[in-house]
Amino acid sequence: MLLKLLLKPGYITTGFAWLSKVKPDITDHIVDAAKGAGATGATIVPARGTGIKEAKTFFGLSLEAQTDIILLLVEEHLVANILSSVREAGKFHKPGTGIAFVVPVEHVVGLESQMEKFKEDVRKSYF
Repeated sequence: MLLKLLLKPGYITTGFAWLSKVKPDITDHIVDAAKGAGATGATIVPARGTGIKEAKTFFGLSLEAQTDIILLLVEEHLVANILSSVREAGKFHKPGTGIAFVVPVEHVVGLESQMEKFKEDVRKSYF
């Protein structure tokens, strides 16, 4: 994977997308923790959803809580550290605070502006 990263400028062939659903009041805190653990940026998407319990209603109107989805694209060697930092910062061990999960990503384009940072991080970590 590291050679693929270094050999194809502007094109990462493998990585991991890290996604988290959190309450909006802790979004900035979560992003700061992720960046402190090695993430280079984040995309935040306002969202709403359903869970085991149905949303409460008031005169027929649904009272759903707003949540934010935080998306990060990170290299494999950063995943565990970011997940640990975010779990602690967001107090994810408490019910209703948020969830986070990681999925593999096969191909990514559009990160040319971040490639030098990725290369530098890889060199520091492995060479």
